[in-house]
Amino acid sequence: MSPEHLSPLDLAFWRIESAAHPMHLGALAVLSADGPDAAARAAALLAERCAGLPGLRRRIHDVLLPVGAAAWSPDPDFDPARHVFLADAAVAGTGGSAAAGADAARTGDDAAARAGVGTFAGAADSRAGADAAPAGADAAPAGADAAARAGADAAAGAAGAVDPRVAAGPLMARPLDRTRPPWEAHVLAGPGPDSFAVLFKFHHALADGLGALALAAGLFDRQPPFAPGPAVRGPARPVPAPRGPGAALRRLPGVFASRVHDLGQALEIGAAVARAGLPLGVPDALVAAEPGPGAGAGNRSVAGLALDLDEVNLIRKAAGGTVNDVLIALVAGALRRWLAERGDPLPRGAGPRALIPVSRRRPGAAPGAGNRLSGYLLRLPLAEGDPLRRLYAVRAGMDRNKEAGPARGAGAVALLADHVHPLGHRLGGPLVAQAARLLYDILVTSVPLPGLTFTLGGSTVREVYPLAPLARGQSLAIAVSTYKGTVHYGLVADAAAVPDLAALAGALRAELDAFVREVS
Repeated sequence: MSPEHLSPLDLAFWRIESAAHPMHLGALAVLSADGPDAAARAAALLAERCAGLPGLRRRIHDVLLPVGAAAWSPDPDFDPARHVFLADAAVAGTGGSAAAGADAARTGDDAAARAGVGTFAGAADSRAGADAAPAGADAAPAGADAAARAGADAAAGAAGAVDPRVAAGPLMARPLDRTRPPWEAHVLAGPGPDSFAVLFKFHHALADGLGALALAAGLFDRQPPFAPGPAVRGPARPVPAPRGPGAALRRLPGVFASRVHDLGQALEIGAAVARAGLPLGVPDALVAAEPGPGAGAGNRSVAGLALDLDEVNLIRKAAGGTVNDVLIALVAGALRRWLAERGDPLPRGAGPRALIPVSRRRPGAAPGAGNRLSGYLLRLPLAEGDPLRRLYAVRAGMDRNKEAGPARGAGAVALLADHVHPLGHRLGGPLVAQAARLLYDILVTSVPLPGLTFTLGGSTVREVYPLAPLARGQSLAIAVSTYKGTVHYGLVADAAAVPDLAALAGALRAELDAFVREVS
């Protein structure tokens, strides 16, 4: 059987990773706890179910041909304990009293041992050392450095008194083990005694946001298969007869015409990137220092914010546009407010460039493995002081992007991966990673969730915070999802460049409140 090679874009995500900038997506789910052993039972279920999902048992390995390529293969030594981890604080934190906490911890240890669940936090991380993958020219070290492990242990060690988003920061900084299936699930203490949390990490080479959601859904309790809703289509229009040079091109031999089309698309995207301009006037707060040679795992912080979708819809109905337009405008306003609170000068001119990923999957199609992504590039109007005018500017920019389509424009740089030979990805991956700041200044992505209620062992998912990878030279990535009538913003930052990430989350809340007052 011939190997299943990574697609060019999947391969690009695999090759650009470094120890300081791991390329995994994340999602932090907060669940209700129906008893002191809820977290341990959840970890056991995750370990049991992951063993039955082929998509989570595959690892990536290099192949001889084509040179520079990589392929998927089943992991012959797959062990759930190397992918599902239960924090000591999670089993202790769900109990009410000290005695109950001790009993829950013992129950959790037993359940974890029976299910083959790894443990971390209060004790040393079971993977560090022996299981660490060696560093190489194109492989990020899989083991965490001491600072990242210490941060995770300190965050989880408060036995339920710590926000799981705090514990998620050091865990998001730690690269996945590249010698094993590239994903992890960490069961953490929740924000209160009646809750626990699960942090999922999926390498971007394994799936994009929709694909990662589908993989995670397979680990939850049985429910209808996830698929995005059908697209809303307008009335059918007559198809005009082909005219002009394009019609003549289509009459050329298929392979030649395809190559000419690909070259034309690459040149068009390259020209659009050039027209988009260099990173000029970007706020210092959005720029992270370059890691030194041989730098280990980076330092990440995570914050999250839940907003009422009804209030977002109130703004949309009053000002027009889409829900996504409003969510992006809230980000622009929050960044402006946050910079002012820090005493930083506000940028002048068009504003920083936000990359808005766009799915290329067919409407209504079930999400599969791998990446089907393009993107839009949008200037965030931070210089505009009026919230309604900021929204109008975001709406106008997004309308222009949609009119051009996701296969054109400066945001479509992901499509260029299709035109690069696998050897080019292998040799040029580090250079591409360093060029991220030349292409965009901040990532703002939206991951649509289905209108379902997810449960795990009977525990209901209450909140879902999506977490995006952080590109080299950038200090902040913002992801947003809507779940059960609530908008969840997940913020990931370089902790050294953004020591006040919680203040940005607060600025998002203040921006929504001010916007609601503006339109009420």
